[in-house]
Amino acid sequence: MSWSSVIVVLPLITQAVFFAALGACIGSLINVLVYRMPRGISVVRPASRCPSCQTKLTWRENIPIFGWLLLRGRCRFCNVRVSAEYPIVETIVAALFAGIFALWYLVPGDAALFGIAIGKIAPAWTGNGALATWPAIVTLLVLLGSLTAMTIIDARTFTIPLVLTWVPAATAAVLLPAHAGWFEFAHGPLRLIQPGYFLSADRTRWITTPGWTWTLATPSTEQWGWIGAGLGGMLGITVSLLMVRFGIIRRSFEDYEAWEAEAIRTAETEHAESGVDAKSENDATHLWIQYPHARREMFVEAAFVSPIVMMSLLGGWGLPRLLAGMSAGVAPLWLAVLGGVFLGYLIGGGVVWAVRIFGSLAFGKEAMGMGDVHLMAAVGACLGWIDSVIGFFGAAFVGLAYTIAAMIVGGKLKRAMPFGPFLAISTLLVLLGRPWIENVLTGLIGSATPINLP
Repeated sequence: MSWSSVIVVLPLITQAVFFAALGACIGSLINVLVYRMPRGISVVRPASRCPSCQTKLTWRENIPIFGWLLLRGRCRFCNVRVSAEYPIVETIVAALFAGIFALWYLVPGDAALFGIAIGKIAPAWTGNGALATWPAIVTLLVLLGSLTAMTIIDARTFTIPLVLTWVPAATAAVLLPAHAGWFEFAHGPLRLIQPGYFLSADRTRWITTPGWTWTLATPSTEQWGWIGAGLGGMLGITVSLLMVRFGIIRRSFEDYEAWEAEAIRTAETEHAESGVDAKSENDATHLWIQYPHARREMFVEAAFVSPIVMMSLLGGWGLPRLLAGMSAGVAPLWLAVLGGVFLGYLIGGGVVWAVRIFGSLAFGKEAMGMGDVHLMAAVGACLGWIDSVIGFFGAAFVGLAYTIAAMIVGGKLKRAMPFGPFLAISTLLVLLGRPWIENVLTGLIGSATPINLP
């Protein structure tokens, strides 16, 4: 390899190494979250300690991946084995971050590996370079890190800490509109006509691909109805939360903890003479299936959802009419993007919530957890409503594959698995399988024009 080639490749390799190191550090943070959050321990204090001897760890023990290897998997103070899960999680996240960055920005568009066109995996907007699109890649990496933590916690405890879904959603709501505001400031007032096509306000200048393709499904700047629907729906969430806060409606499943405690006490009484551990038979991760009032609670949740739906419809209907009388013209690009983030959040979470409500009404058991609703809402906010909907329905096939593998392999795979990990894996598959998903959807719809999934 010539020196000129090395000079060209070295910065790219350095960037990939940086993202691998960043992923390893985030993986170390995920290990902290996975251990502490289910136990109700602060993720900030106390400082990291050995779970066995409680000795405070120094920076040498906290080096991601290599710290565990240098210690040979044992605590330096008490010589107790340290789980290999720590370096495994750090390595997986490091590979995930570096791999996404490489596929998005480093791999040529015509690259292929074992006959697979890996160069076509990256979204079109990545052609503008990492420097110009860093808010989108940061949002994506925050989402992937959060999904990793949610997957591990949900697989262990059948619960998803909601803060892990709020962080990526909030990141998208801040970074992506700010990115759009900067873009419009740099290029002048623009109109988003359709994905990838912008027209200057005076209709004299076009910016098209490979100039820019926006980073998530965004309403046109002329589509005030969709923007209004997104803004109205988020206002509806605020109204519903205030209704709960002031006791106008109650939270669903408020009596679940009391019911669970009573169910465990009853089981302990019935099994006292047999010597069977009733708590193990009625583990909290499975006991929720036996809760007898799921149908009743769905009406409570329907009451919570109603203001969201009504205000979203009202915003979609009323905002265009209000602004037409004011001759408001086209929306600023940042507002259109904010509308896209809000629509992704509402539709991503709304589809899952609808399945939860109607499934629970049909079967009399809680069909899906609220954590799943928040998870896909976060995916929708970060990636857009299209990817979130595809990811949700794709999770059923991931679950089917897991079931088949469990039947073949057996062992620990036979235990029940929550749906959250399937949703997370399906979301990653949507990201990596975008070109093939587009082709399949195009064939199903029968359109001559390829479907653009921003």
